Amino acid sequence: MRFSKAMMMRRTAVSLFSLSVAITPAAVMAQDATPQEPQDGTDIVVTAQKRAERLQDVPLAVTAVSADALANRQINDSNSLVQAVPSLTFQQGATPTNSSFRIRGIGTALFGQGVESSVSTVVDGVVAVRQTQGFTDLADIERVEVLRGPQGTLFGKNATAGVISVTTARPSRELEGRGEVTIAEHGEYRARGTVSGPISDTMRARVTGFYNDVRGIARNIATDSWDNGSKSWGVRGKLEWDATENLNLLFTGEYRKTTADCCASTWIAITNPNLQTLVGPINATRNNRTLNDETVTYSNSDQQTYSLQADWDLGAATVTSISAYQSYNLDVNQPIERINSTVPLFVGAAAPYAMWSQNHGQVDLSAFSQELRIANNGGGDLNYVAGVFYMHSDIKRPFDRRRVRCTAGTFGQPCAPANTIYQSSASNVRLKQDSVAVFGQVDYRIVGGLKAIGGLRLQYEKGTNSGSRISPLVAGDAVLPGNAPVSGSITASDTAVTGKAGLQYEFSRNAQVYASYTRGYKGLGYDMEIGTDLANQTVLEPEHVNAYEIGFKGRTADGVLSVSTALFLADYSNLQVQANRSDIAAGVVQFVSTNAGKSQTKGFEVEATVRPDDNFSLTGAVTYSDATIDIDGLNCPQQFNAAAPIMSGMPTNICYRTAAGVTPTQNLRGATLPVSPKWKITVAPRYEADIPGTDFAGFAQIGVNFQSAMNFSVEQDPLLEQPAYTLVDASIGVKQLDGRYSLTLFVKNLFDENYLTSIGHTSFLGGNYDLVGTFNKDADRYFGATLGVKF
Repeated sequence: MRFSKAMMMRRTAVSLFSLSVAITPAAVMAQDATPQEPQDGTDIVVTAQKRAERLQDVPLAVTAVSADALANRQINDSNSLVQAVPSLTFQQGATPTNSSFRIRGIGTALFGQGVESSVSTVVDGVVAVRQTQGFTDLADIERVEVLRGPQGTLFGKNATAGVISVTTARPSRELEGRGEVTIAEHGEYRARGTVSGPISDTMRARVTGFYNDVRGIARNIATDSWDNGSKSWGVRGKLEWDATENLNLLFTGEYRKTTADCCASTWIAITNPNLQTLVGPINATRNNRTLNDETVTYSNSDQQTYSLQADWDLGAATVTSISAYQSYNLDVNQPIERINSTVPLFVGAAAPYAMWSQNHGQVDLSAFSQELRIANNGGGDLNYVAGVFYMHSDIKRPFDRRRVRCTAGTFGQPCAPANTIYQSSASNVRLKQDSVAVFGQVDYRIVGGLKAIGGLRLQYEKGTNSGSRISPLVAGDAVLPGNAPVSGSITASDTAVTGKAGLQYEFSRNAQVYASYTRGYKGLGYDMEIGTDLANQTVLEPEHVNAYEIGFKGRTADGVLSVSTALFLADYSNLQVQANRSDIAAGVVQFVSTNAGKSQTKGFEVEATVRPDDNFSLTGAVTYSDATIDIDGLNCPQQFNAAAPIMSGMPTNICYRTAAGVTPTQNLRGATLPVSPKWKITVAPRYEADIPGTDFAGFAQIGVNFQSAMNFSVEQDPLLEQPAYTLVDASIGVKQLDGRYSLTLFVKNLFDENYLTSIGHTSFLGGNYDLVGTFNKDADRYFGATLGVKF
C-alpha cells in the first residue's frame, strides 16, 4: 500500500507541551506511531496551518500539548488546559453557556447563545458552533494545539482571539489497548479505556470510552449533600479505511453525557444582618465551602458529533473533505435567592422578590458543516492551502422564570397568601444561521531563507432570529418586570474579507524570525435571551481586529534548548461583550450583549524547554498581556451608585447620573478587560530515570502556575477582584519500561492556595457589599493516584 509523506505525517502528528521535542524522524514516517518521549534533535509536527509541518517552521505562536503531557499534569478536561498554556485563561460562569476561554485577554463571556466565541474550538477538524460545547472531558487525545491571535483566514469567522484545536487518536495498524483509573480525595473517580487495531488489511477501528464521577465540593446544609459535582460518560468510535492506494476515509462518531449539580455559587461576603439571618449558619468568606439552598442548581448536557474525513493523495497535492453533523443539548436551572426555604418569606416591602428558584434555560443546537480544501505535498518554494467552507446551524433557546414578591409581613416569616404576588415569564427564541467562505493561504520563498506569506478569506453569513415571550408563564401571575409579552423576527447578513500578510526568514533549520499582520472578523451577534425586545431587535455589529505579531523560534542543533518568543499587538473594534443593564431597585435583572467601542491587547510571550540529558527536562513559559477596553453606558458598581453625582456631557471613568433618580452609568476608557491577568508564568521540571536492577523507571514532576491579579467585571468593580495566586502541583510514580504498567501519585495545590473562579454581587436584598463566588476543586489541596495499563 502506497501513501504520500504528507498523508503519513498527517496521521502521526504528535507533540509535547510547548517547545519540547515530540517524535523522531523515523516515527514521522511510521503511519501509526504513538507519542514518544523527548529525544535530542527531533521535531514537533503540528497542523496549525491545516497542513503537517514542523512547529519550528510555523510562523505563528502555537503551544502544543501531547497526550503524555496531559497525563503527566493530570489534565482531565479542557478547562484545565490553562495549567499548560499560559496565554489561555478560563472563566467559570454560572452555567456552561457563560463560561469562557480567553487568549491574550480576549474572549467572549455571554449568557446569550446568539453570539459566537472569540476563541474557536475545533475537534478533529470540526468547528464547534458555540463555546459551551468545548467545556468537556478529554479522553484518548493525540494532541491539543492552542493557536494564539486571530486565525480567521484558515479557521473561520469567529477565531478573532485564537483557536483551541483538539486532535483525537486514530485507529492503529496493530492491536493495542490501554486503560486508566484515577481515584482522588473527596470522592473523585475516573476511568477510561481504548481498544484499537485492524479489522482487515485496509480497515482499522478504534473505540474509546470514559466515565467520571466527581463528588461535589460545596456542602449544602439544606439538602445535607455535596453540590457542584458531576457525573459524565462518553464513547467515541473511529473507523478508518484505505479505500484505494491514494484515498483514505476516516469516520468518527462520538456521544457524551453530563449530569451536574453545577454551578452553585457560595456566599463570600455578607454585610447585611438581615441577609445573614436568612442565609443561616454560613461564614461568608472567600474560603467558604458551604451553602444553604433547598433548590439544587443543575446543568445537564449531552452532545454528539459525526464526521467523515476523506484524504485523496494526488501526488503533488492532497484534497481533504470533512463533512460533519453535531448536536448539543443543555438544560440548566440557576436559583437566585440562595436561601433555605420552600415557601416565600417576607424580606421587606421594598425587596424585589421573596423567592426565586425557577430560573431555567435550555440550549438545543444542531449544525451541519462541510469543508473541502487542497494543500500541496512537500516543501517547495511555493506552498499553499485553499478551500471552501459551509455551515448551517440551528439554535433553539427556551427560557422561563418565576419568582414571588411579598408585600407585607414579619421579616423572615412565611408570607401570607394575601400578600404574595407571583411574577413569571417565558420565551422561546430560535436562531438559524448560514455561513459560506472561500479561503486560501500561500507562502513563497523569495530568496535564500526569506519567505513571503499571504492569505485571504471571503465570507458571507446570514441569520434569522425569531421568537416570542409569553408573560405571565402561569395563569394568574403578574408579568415579570421588563418582560412584557412580545414577538418578532429579524434577518441580517454580512460579507467580510479578512486575511494575513507577513514575512518569514529562516536562518537555518533551527532558527527563524517572522512578522505578520492579520485582519480578523467575528460575525453578527443576536440577542436570544428572555429579556430581548423581540419586536424591536437590533443586531450586534461584527467584531473586527487588526493584529500584529513579531516572533522568533529557535533551538540548538542537539535539541538541548528550544525557545519561542512573540511580541503582539491587537486592536479590536466593536468588541462583543456582555453588559449589566439591571435595575435592582425596580426588580429588573438584565444582562445584554453589546458592542464596546474598542479594545486592545498587547504584550509578549516566551516559551522555552531545556533538556540537558535523557533524564531531566525543564519547561517554562511567561506571558505578559495588557488587555484594555473602551465602552460607554455601563452600569456602575453597586456600591458607587448612592454617591454618583449629576453630570452633563460624556464624562469618562467616573460613575454619574444624567438627572436625579436616574440609574447611574459610566463611560470607560482604557479599562482592564475582565478575567485578563497581566502576568501568567508556568514552570514544569521533570526527572525520570531507570531503577537499577528492575524493568521499571521512576519519575517526579512539579508544575508551578502563577497568575497575577484580575477583575471579574467589565464594570471595574474593585470588590470583584481575584488577587494574584500561585498553584503548585506535584507527582511521583513508576512505570514499566515497556509501558505496560504505570502508577502515579499526585497532589493538586500542594500549598493549599485559595482562589475563586468567579465573583459577583447578589441581587437578593440588593446588598451593595454582599458577594457570591465559585471555586474549583483545586482551590483546596487534595491527593490522588492514577493506575495505567497498556498492551
